Amino acid sequence: MSKHDVEVLVVGGGQAGVAMSEHLSSGGVRHVVLERGRIAERWRSERWDSLVANGPAWHDRFPSMEFAEVGPDDFAPKEQVAQYFADYAQKFDAPIRTGVEVTSVRRNPGGPGFTAETSDGTYTARFVVAATGPFQKPVIPPIVPRDAPVHQLHSSSYRNPDQLPEGGVLVVGAGSSGVQIADELRAAGREVYLSVGPHDRPPRSYRDRDFCWWLGVLGRWDAETPPKGAEHVTIAVSGAHGGRTVDFRELAAKGITLVGLTGTYRDGTLGFADDLARTIAEGDAKYLELLDAADAYLERNGLDLPEEPQAREFLPDPACMTEPVRELDLRAAGVTTILWATGFATDYSWLQVGALDESGRPSHRRGVSAEPGVYFVGLPWLSRRGSSFIWGVWHDAKHIADHIGTQRGYLAYRRSRH
Repeated sequence: MSKHDVEVLVVGGGQAGVAMSEHLSSGGVRHVVLERGRIAERWRSERWDSLVANGPAWHDRFPSMEFAEVGPDDFAPKEQVAQYFADYAQKFDAPIRTGVEVTSVRRNPGGPGFTAETSDGTYTARFVVAATGPFQKPVIPPIVPRDAPVHQLHSSSYRNPDQLPEGGVLVVGAGSSGVQIADELRAAGREVYLSVGPHDRPPRSYRDRDFCWWLGVLGRWDAETPPKGAEHVTIAVSGAHGGRTVDFRELAAKGITLVGLTGTYRDGTLGFADDLARTIAEGDAKYLELLDAADAYLERNGLDLPEEPQAREFLPDPACMTEPVRELDLRAAGVTTILWATGFATDYSWLQVGALDESGRPSHRRGVSAEPGVYFVGLPWLSRRGSSFIWGVWHDAKHIADHIGTQRGYLAYRRSRH
């Protein structure tokens, strides 16, 4: 097997790896990016066919390049997002090697740096950047046995309605993925149940400005930690259909049956928590709070944007909220598929150094890990709320590249002799 020596090894060739490579290249740092698939592989092959970016193209991009053939206020389809990163990497001739899987990274015993074992041989590096992102291992809660008589799949394996067996579908999870997939399935004529858990439901736009703009001017992208108690709350926001506010009452009016948090399974029957009305009310409260903050900002700054009183008007509560379904006999209801839109876990089993906590999660501060020489980039809340967005990843990667530059300066120091 071949041997390679670089100064910085970047693992992962998605948006985080491309951003990292740009900043290292700007600093003249010798590095390589290893990607087991293609550039932005997860955008290409691990998302459903109709997926679009959740942020408008003017906002959800790197600073120095706009999307081709996508209007600034439009939402780029997933294929164009993937191509954007490939084109961006080509722009500065990023040293990305695709089709290379990293199987282990270990600190060199008795010496500086690290050794990585890969499908392309051995790499040695002074610094290692884990840029594999948060969407590594699909999570399916252990509620329904895998051998239960119902088809089960994770949202990462879903492509389109024709892929599923005939019959109704229960979508578990009401974040961005769950609501878009449930809406698509209903539009295809499926009977759909949507299990709704705690969520943040911002307006897609308000008073002629996208919610990305509002979070910016209100300073909320810069929040360093999620609100207490909301560490695992999903965000129900979508760029589908040109970008519309997620409205659970509207989904119910389309024929989707809303149910509470999925909790139990026994003999073909699922049980749901009696929390649907409260959960939706809490999402409504967060939605209205942002509208209030937006109105106050406009008044305080003397900005004249069109008023939008209809944004505060809600449809009547549907029957599935006032008389919630507590149990669902899957066979009797004709439900043949459970689609779990329940998120992902990280998998750093390959990173065999002291950069992880006892739960196997990254131990870091703004991406600088507890293991000197090892860094993380591309994780939600790495430095702020905006870290999981494309532009936020770019800024986080710059911070990491600057930190590496500082460390290189220390290593290059030689004491002058008099």
